[in-house]
Amino acid sequence: MGKFIDSVKAKAKSDMKTIVLAEGEELRTIQAAAIVKAEGYAKNVLLGDPTKIKKIAEDEGLDIEGIEIINPAEGSEEFAELFAELRKKKGVTLEQARETVKDPLYYGVMMVKTGKVDGMVAGAINSSANVIRPSLQILKTAPGTKLVSAFFVINVPDCEFGENGTFVFGDSGLNMNPSADDVAEIALSSAASFKQLVGAEPKVAMLSFSTYGSAKDPLVDKMQEATRLAKEKMAERSLDFALDGELQFDAAIVPGVGAAKAPGSSVAGKANVLVFPDLNAGNIGYKIAQRLGKAEAYGPVLQGIAAPVNDLSRGCVAEDIAGVVAITAVQAQA
Repeated sequence: MGKFIDSVKAKAKSDMKTIVLAEGEELRTIQAAAIVKAEGYAKNVLLGDPTKIKKIAEDEGLDIEGIEIINPAEGSEEFAELFAELRKKKGVTLEQARETVKDPLYYGVMMVKTGKVDGMVAGAINSSANVIRPSLQILKTAPGTKLVSAFFVINVPDCEFGENGTFVFGDSGLNMNPSADDVAEIALSSAASFKQLVGAEPKVAMLSFSTYGSAKDPLVDKMQEATRLAKEKMAERSLDFALDGELQFDAAIVPGVGAAKAPGSSVAGKANVLVFPDLNAGNIGYKIAQRLGKAEAYGPVLQGIAAPVNDLSRGCVAEDIAGVVAITAVQAQA
């Protein structure tokens, strides 16, 4: 594990939060709960059949003693009544609500909504759409937030770029073809997430295949417009951090290239928050960093939801889940 996730775990330990793991019968999730328990930076609740979960833990030699296990299949009248009330304009009946909240993803989000836990992590065996849907139906977006988006924290070993090799990549997990205004919102949310999790000042690069108009294309126009809108929104919201674009990737992170291609830029050659034009670029970019750069990749972490709910890559390992639990706990502290 790198310095980034160690620092996040230390922050999480300073104000312990409770995070529900909705896929409690899944081996990697149970392994993650054992890691979190052993390292002591959060409390977990596992959702699923207690008999199955305890049998898996016993067979694998995992210590989950003392971790609360709840079976959503038994239902919850409290959750059903609240969900029916929240969704009555959509025609949801109490009977339908009783069945819906038996779904672990819905049950977990209802636990967050009612304050029984501080956040939820899922996605090891569920699609992003399935994880996010109950979050938007029940929790809604955070006040002042127009868009829910996703980012990855990328921690590259032995890297002099970014914040000692740590970056936020946004949006690398959710919005397929965001508008210029959407990209601007993603930039502002990603900057706030970087500050919250890494603890350093964000330097935001609006990425393109062009730097300062070196190429002409509607794709370049989009990132130029996104940069303009982001700066407008920063002024309106009294936000103060460095943001610039459009910048090519090398101009964004390599000091010499940045100085040559974008002289005078407050970001070029120093970026630690990388904002991609669409999900194609963002998803490809984070996977290249992870697989070729051997970076630790934590996410997709969601931003813009009223309470912390985070998705996982279905290719994750137990250590990744444990890391996202730490990130979720720190988000809950805010």
